[in-house]
Amino acid sequence: MLRPARALSVAAIAALLTLTTLFTASSANAAGVNYVALGDSYSAGVGAGSYLSDSGSCKRSTNAYPYLWKNAHSPSSFSFVACSGARTGDVLNQISALSSSTTLVSLSVGGNDAGFADTMKTCVLDSDSACLNAVSAAQSYARNTLPAQLDKVYSAIHAKAPNAHVVVLGYPHLYKIGGSCILGIGDTKRAAINGAADTLDDVIAKRVANAGFSFGDVRSIFTEHEICGSLTTWLNSTTLPVDESYHPKAAGQSGGYLPVFTQS
Repeated sequence: MLRPARALSVAAIAALLTLTTLFTASSANAAGVNYVALGDSYSAGVGAGSYLSDSGSCKRSTNAYPYLWKNAHSPSSFSFVACSGARTGDVLNQISALSSSTTLVSLSVGGNDAGFADTMKTCVLDSDSACLNAVSAAQSYARNTLPAQLDKVYSAIHAKAPNAHVVVLGYPHLYKIGGSCILGIGDTKRAAINGAADTLDDVIAKRVANAGFSFGDVRSIFTEHEICGSLTTWLNSTTLPVDESYHPKAAGQSGGYLPVFTQS
């Protein structure tokens, strides 16, 4: 009877040590972390309000997930250079904020390269067939041209910040298919737009994996929080200013993007 008791004791001690380690890790602040937030409007926080006065047309928000993470963890340094409208070429310029001392990087990019804004404009203002054609063109770009552009960005990030943990965030579905609200765009268009997000996320996820970075998939956490979803809507529909349309609200940044980034 002594051997089982001893085995149980060892197992219990091991479990206790594991829990203690996890608790310590989750409770620790981010002293020693040098965090740089790169990317496009989804990382800048366009649509979430409370824009930093010095960010100009980049519209960096204090409600954006990078800023929220900074406030919660107090890293040793924080550089917020994400900018509205950024494409992969723009992010290549943003990486001047990185260095060998950078330990954490967040990023979202690719939607503007694939023509997200123009596609949405077509789908909102034009026919189903025009929308489907625009989405098809965007998907073709994402599959055939975007991978090499992403690889270039990811390689540059690795070269500039070789010691950093890099998290690349994806894009959510914008619409709940079959939702009860009526916003002038039918389920044919909604399904096509969501399909474009899937294509974009799938392409990004594969290139991220090849680069050895972490991919933060936000589609699941946004479920029912999409436009016409059954829960609190985390995304702007067509709104003013126009550039904030189809971007996460403050609740989408805090309830969607921040948890996914934190756990990635």
